[in-house]
Amino acid sequence: MNLTKLAIRNARRNTFRAALTVLGLAVAVIAFVAIRTVLTAWSIAADYAAKDRIASRHKMSFVIALPKHYVDTVREVQGIKEVTWLNWFGAKNPRSPDSFFGSMATDPETFLTVYDEVVIPPEQRAAWIETKNGAIVGDVLARELGVKPGDKISLEGTIFPGTWEFQISGIYKPSRPTLDRMSFFFHWDYLNDSVDELRKDQVGWIVSRVDSPTAGAQIAQAVDRLFDEKEIPTLTQSERDLNLSFMGMVSGILKALDVVSIVILVIMLMILGNTIAMGVRERTREHGVLRALGFSPRHIALPIVGEALTVSLLGGALGLVLSYPLVELGLGRWLEENMGSYFPYFRIDPLTAALAVLVCGLLGVLAALVPAWGAARLPVTDALRRVG
Repeated sequence: MNLTKLAIRNARRNTFRAALTVLGLAVAVIAFVAIRTVLTAWSIAADYAAKDRIASRHKMSFVIALPKHYVDTVREVQGIKEVTWLNWFGAKNPRSPDSFFGSMATDPETFLTVYDEVVIPPEQRAAWIETKNGAIVGDVLARELGVKPGDKISLEGTIFPGTWEFQISGIYKPSRPTLDRMSFFFHWDYLNDSVDELRKDQVGWIVSRVDSPTAGAQIAQAVDRLFDEKEIPTLTQSERDLNLSFMGMVSGILKALDVVSIVILVIMLMILGNTIAMGVRERTREHGVLRALGFSPRHIALPIVGEALTVSLLGGALGLVLSYPLVELGLGRWLEENMGSYFPYFRIDPLTAALAVLVCGLLGVLAALVPAWGAARLPVTDALRRVG
């Protein structure tokens, strides 16, 4: 019998304990893969941004409004085809106040031109443009709210307090993953006519489509130069850079997830190390017999490392196999439908899968080092005297 077969037989000696260890490692791998996929999918979201859109906001902060007349100024910049504007509204559904969805006031006609990925039937498009308190909602949000075209709905405003009445003009579904399916858009005029004088004629940010994506950076600089000497300067970025800047706002959360993934690796190491150490202690007398028969310390240590590798790779393989339906079809599908702007493509990256297998193998070796070193160095007489 060679050392490889011996390692596999050692792993099968206590089938119940080995199975529990493999299962524990599989759960840890699923958690590790899920966290790493969240991190990679969040970064990938920036790559799905439209290449021909730029966004202008207040230079100091995204939450500070811009004057509405800036829209007309931006429209005159050479290289810009169409301009729209949006205000974050912060609506809450009174029937489900804890549920979150994006709600924004905009200009319907220009919005549908700038965001040409919004697919909506022609009659619903016309109804939205003609109805002052009309709104369109993503198909996923429509299911959650239980609404259809023609329905009326009351929402509570947070940034703009009060109860607001809307008529659902249409339901959209984006043709590209650059816009989520969980948003609520309504007339900016409806909002502007209802706020106090201090908040009138203000917009949250301006979004423009440019003639050439390759000239986007130069056009953005040209826009900002127009307002450099104004009381309210702007910062204009590509849609991708805007998404990346938002990622910077949640960098603390991303770092915390990184730390959690490391903690999971430590837990995996402890689970596996405990199992291997218990098996080695139980076979101490056998190791003494092998040494007495002339086997070298290497012949004692290698099967222990092989046993740890067998168990760790089995746990890693099982965890990886289970990760695809649980992470992609479960968590991933929910995030794509409900947070499509931030997770337009939630799939396990091949590098993440490879990293999970590599980590399992490395942890198997690390978990076996101390038990293998101790068993190999134990004097033959001491090993033969031990019962277990």
